[in-house]
Amino acid sequence: MQYYSTEKGDVLGQLGSRYEGLSHEEAKSRQEKYGKNVLKEKKKKNVVQKIITQVSDPVVLVLIVAAVVSGLLGELVDAIIILLIVVINTVIGLVQESKSEKAIEALRKMSAQQAKVVRGGHVSIIAAEDLVPGDMVSLDAGDLIPADLRLIESSNLRIEEASLTGESVPSEKNANASVKEESAIGDRKNMAYYGTSVTYGRAQGVVCAIG
Repeated sequence: MQYYSTEKGDVLGQLGSRYEGLSHEEAKSRQEKYGKNVLKEKKKKNVVQKIITQVSDPVVLVLIVAAVVSGLLGELVDAIIILLIVVINTVIGLVQESKSEKAIEALRKMSAQQAKVVRGGHVSIIAAEDLVPGDMVSLDAGDLIPADLRLIESSNLRIEEASLTGESVPSEKNANASVKEESAIGDRKNMAYYGTSVTYGRAQGVVCAIG
């Protein structure tokens, strides 16, 4: 289900949630099922593993074969040029992979530590990692978004989404916005995404994805 293109009443039904939030028993049961709301950390590769991944690309393998053939035919200049292309491509790939790892680590560090959640009709502050799908989260200016949320209620809400869209101007959000299924992430006005932040207004949203 694409939650942003679905009516909020249907979203609540699909997630088994409601305006007064989950009960504590429901939340506990769901955490046992879904686990903690934390970014899944992949096992980091060492340099050798990263290089093997880069040179295993079909295009790179073709270039290596071409370099070997050129060398066997005595065309050493062509072989050296092709190998230089392979080396440059590998270095670029390693740099990009390193940047990606750093970006994920930065997102992990800036993620919300706490969340205001409605459970059993009462608002309480819990560790963000304890959120589960179906939890109703309250948002105010200055809050970091602790999980992916389908907005249920909103008032003059603006969210800074530069990390997702590259836009420096905060995005206006509206829980009642009608969004098409093919809409880009920056056009999903009824969603608030993990790692972004509220710059103005307030809202309530239901957790539709964690981790």
